[in-house]
Order: sequence, then structure tokens, then C-alpha cells
Amino acid sequence: MPSQEYMDKMQVRQNYRNLWHSDLMGTIQADTRYCCFAAFCAPCASYLLRKRALYNDMSRYVCCAGYMPCSGRCGESKCPEFCLATEVFLCFGNSVASTRFLLQDEFNIQTTQCDNCIIGFMFCLQQLACIFSIVAMIVGSEEISEASQLLNCLADLVYCTVCACMQTQHKIEMDKRDGKFGPQPMAVPQFQQMSRIDQQVPPTVGYPPQPAYPAQPAYGQPYGYPPAPQAQGYPPAPQAQGYPPASYPPSGYPPSGYPPSGH
Repeated sequence: MPSQEYMDKMQVRQNYRNLWHSDLMGTIQADTRYCCFAAFCAPCASYLLRKRALYNDMSRYVCCAGYMPCSGRCGESKCPEFCLATEVFLCFGNSVASTRFLLQDEFNIQTTQCDNCIIGFMFCLQQLACIFSIVAMIVGSEEISEASQLLNCLADLVYCTVCACMQTQHKIEMDKRDGKFGPQPMAVPQFQQMSRIDQQVPPTVGYPPQPAYPAQPAYGQPYGYPPAPQAQGYPPAPQAQGYPPASYPPSGYPPSGYPPSGH
């Protein structure tokens, strides 16, 4: 029955819609110092992160966050600090995974496909290194033994790196939860968009030069506006009164017999 309950939790976790604040690929850039701390002092980082995930209330502590069969059977209620220290040193991988599941279930966070590929690659590399070690022990070949040692070193390097990035991801998510990400600073506008109220004339930087207007506005034009521009090469518009003349065209025009015959 506990295994069925665990499978149900895993199925529900796949339907979560929220995402981590930072994926595994971006944790080194997001918090480089903590990533280095998690790489060189991984059990300490796991201890601090689990305690912080419990809101520093160790009375809520359960071994492996209740996700393992041993959870609740290790005397956690009597000495939770000692039990957590034992967990992070003896079951480091489970401690990291349990903190991850705890945060995912609290905030409905799903793991992206890229993060799943990285974690899956770490597990596959460890299994491959284990298989090569068993084959090298059975066959007794030096070449296979050296290959297994190289794979073990590579698997350990990937494991430590991924766990450090994973713990940094947890820390960034709890920073987000605890409101340590302040509001984003407002972007400074460009210089030509800035203006001061006490300036009589706004700055003209970034704007086309304005033509020199006449001192007195033209009649019929609103104050402060230039007269309507006159199209170059065209005569001025005729006045409204007396144009065209009432007797237009003039009498006797064109003259009779125009044009002359023969044209």
C-alpha cells in the first residue's frame, strides 16, 4: 500500500503546472557563490536547505520528508537535528531528492524536460559505471578495469555537479518564496525622453530642428502655430471676394473669326 501511495504522488506531481524559478542550466549564473558552496560542502547545504524548507520548525521534521519507508521510524521527534545531520551525511542523495519533492508538492512545481534529461543522464551514467565495474571484476581485464575507473570518476563528477545545481535551484526557489527578490529597478529612459518641469523650453535632443516662426502669428492662425506652408512653384490662392469677375469671360472674347481660317 505505501508503494501505491508513492506512485499516486508521482502521478500527481507530473500534473503540476508551475516551474522552477531557475532551471538547472541557469543556476550557476543565477547564484554562483551558493553553487560553489553546495559543490564543496554538499551535506551542509542539504542540512540548511531542509531546515529552511520546514520554515526553521524542526518539530515538523520527518526523515527523508516522509517519502521513504524509514520515515517516521528513526526517532525524529526526540532529536530532529541529529536525525537530519545523519540523513544528509549517510543518505545524501535521498536528502536532496526529499527536499526537492517537498518543495514541488508545496508549490506545485514540475520539472522541465531539460532538467529531467540532466537528472536521467546522471542516473544512467552511474548505472553504466556500476555495470563496467562488475564486468571488470568478473573478467579481470585491465582495459575494462581502467574504463570502469574512468566511468566512475566521470559519474561522480556529474553527480556532484548536478546535486550542487539542484540544491542551488532549491535555494533560489525558497528565496522567491521568502520574498528576497525585490522589485525590478525601473529602466532609465533615454536622454531625449527626459524633461524637467522647471525648463521653459523642453530639450531638443533627439528631435528634428524646429523652423524659426515669425514673431507675430498670421491672422486667422491659432497662436503659436506657423502659417500654412505654401507649396513651392504654385501661385498663391485667389481671394474669395471678387474672383472670378462677374463678367467672366470678358465680352468679345475670343474675337470673331478666331482662329483664322487655314489653321
